[in-house]
Amino acid sequence: MKKLLEETRKELRPDKNIIFKVDDTVKKINKLLKEQGIKAECVKGGSIAKGTFLKNDYDADLFVKFDYSLKDEPLSDLLENALKKSFKMERVHGSRDYFQIHDEITIELVPVLKITNYKKALNVTDMSPLHVEYVKKKLKQGQADDIRLAKQFCKSAKVYGAESYIKGFSGHIIDLLIIYYGSFEQLLMQAAVWGERVIIDVEKHLKNPLKELNDSKTQSPLIIVDPVQPDRNAAAAMSREQFEAFKNMCREFLKKPSKEFFKVKNIEKREIENKLKKEEELYFIEAQALKGKKDVVGSKLMKTYEFIKAEIEKNEFEIIKSDWEYKDKGTFYFIIKKEVLPETIILRGPPTSEKEGVDRFKEKHEKTFEKNKRLYAEEQRKYRTIKSLIKDLLKEKYVLERVKKISII
Repeated sequence: MKKLLEETRKELRPDKNIIFKVDDTVKKINKLLKEQGIKAECVKGGSIAKGTFLKNDYDADLFVKFDYSLKDEPLSDLLENALKKSFKMERVHGSRDYFQIHDEITIELVPVLKITNYKKALNVTDMSPLHVEYVKKKLKQGQADDIRLAKQFCKSAKVYGAESYIKGFSGHIIDLLIIYYGSFEQLLMQAAVWGERVIIDVEKHLKNPLKELNDSKTQSPLIIVDPVQPDRNAAAAMSREQFEAFKNMCREFLKKPSKEFFKVKNIEKREIENKLKKEEELYFIEAQALKGKKDVVGSKLMKTYEFIKAEIEKNEFEIIKSDWEYKDKGTFYFIIKKEVLPETIILRGPPTSEKEGVDRFKEKHEKTFEKNKRLYAEEQRKYRTIKSLIKDLLKEKYVLERVKKISII
């Protein structure tokens, strides 16, 4: 395992030319801010500042830290006016608007207030530079490579990202886990035996995090007391599903280590088709996302996928396997058992003892019958084949409100 991990560490180290390019952008922005007399400084943020940047990761964060005396000013407008003549920027709406510069890589330019204490933050983004400084101070030799390994492992497992359509492991969570456990190998071994709930307080800020943190912040299976902001659970957005998927992946890797655990596998139509059995049929759907913040449009795509899946099941078609992903567009697939369903469908009604419910059910359905003290109805089935159902689902208002365009491929 050690040899495999060492080889993977080397493969994940980034191209230094990308970092030089980001440094040049920082210098150019600082020059413009100085020329215009704006009390602000551009600094590297995120993984590129911490030295944990992944090879072939084409996103970089930059913070423009405004002097606290400008706290009542519209920071996003100040930044846009200062840079719009020199940079082609796309404004993205958020809790405080930020900007994207698209070149060889996508640079996200985030306006923040310069603070040294989290209590002075006026926006959640104001905290981000403090997280960066904390990690830079805490990282020991070799741990940057361990963070890269953990990120790539999570990407492969499809549990990387705290966005609402992923609800997984953010970069910040991974940083803290490596700092806490010491290495990627230790994280694997500890996560493999995690229980139903895990509580981590790296700096030992709280005596009893479950009691001292707000209830709304302790619903997730993983609770990490933020070392910079002790009243926050850094893993509050994590879902049970992603937590369990990560644990299972750790166990599988430890049983049989392989580089496959670090390969990000996108959904490929041809690959799925090649594994299709005679009694199965594939529906491969592509959805063009609406414009807007990635987290928001990603959530809309996720809800579209979940709606289609729920309707397929509601209409009694058997889903053998399904999945979705969001890259530049939404990709959904459903492998369905080949069958023509019966002409009629039996609908379950209320117990015969519930008079009001029985009356309502009989009003709604013509053919009803009793069985084991419960009322049932027999209705003509609207969809006997999956193809006709999916075609109609893609025309539903619920779907069309959440995508720009959607079609079966």
